[in-house]
Amino acid sequence: MIKTKNIVVLVSGGGTNLQALIDAEKSGIIQGGKITCVISSNPEAYALERAENNNIPTKVIPRKNYPDSVSYSKAILEALDSEKADLIVLAGFMTILDECVTKAYSYKIINVHPALIPSFCGEGYYGLKVHEKALEYGVKVSGATVHFVNEKADAGAIILQKPVEVKYGDTPEMLQRRIMEQAEWKILPEAVSLFCQDKIDIIDGKAYVRN
Repeated sequence: MIKTKNIVVLVSGGGTNLQALIDAEKSGIIQGGKITCVISSNPEAYALERAENNNIPTKVIPRKNYPDSVSYSKAILEALDSEKADLIVLAGFMTILDECVTKAYSYKIINVHPALIPSFCGEGYYGLKVHEKALEYGVKVSGATVHFVNEKADAGAIILQKPVEVKYGDTPEMLQRRIMEQAEWKILPEAVSLFCQDKIDIIDGKAYVRN
C-alpha cells in the first residue's frame, strides 16, 4: 500500500493554479496525494481564501519580514519540514528560493512556467512578461512547462509540456488566459498525480514519465 503523499503548495497571489489543483484532487485526477497545507508569502493573497474555502490549513510567511532570500528560505524550509512535505508545488509563488530549500527537497519541488522551456524562461521571465516576449518574437506556438525546481530559474528537469496556439491579434493578457486554461491547469495536476504515484524517473538529470 503506497502512502498518500503530502502536497504543500506555495503561493503569492490569486491562486488560479492552486484552484486547478484543488479541483483536480476533488475530481480524482490527482491520485496518491493530498494538499495538506498552503503557504503564502503574501498575507493578502486570495489563494489563502481558496484554501480556507476548501478546509486546507494555511500558513503565512511574509517575505517582507525577512532581510534576505537566505533567511526567508530557511523559514520556508522549517515550515516544509514541519508539514512533512513529500511534494512542494510552486503555484504563482513570486520568491526565488535559496539552494538550502532546493537541495533539501531535490526533485521534490515542481513549478509551472507559462512557456515552452527553454524559450522565454529564466530570471526576469514571469507573469505577463513571458507572453509579451513571446508575442514580440512572433512565435506561432507557446504553451506551458511543468518542471522540477533546482538552483537556477526555470532550469530543472522538464516533466510535461503542452503547446498552445498563438493567434493573430493576441494581447499578452489573451495569450496568458489561453495558456492557463488549455495548458497550465491541465498539466500541473497531471504532473502532481504522476509524482504522487511514483511514475517519474530521473535518469542523468532528465525526467522520464512511466505509463
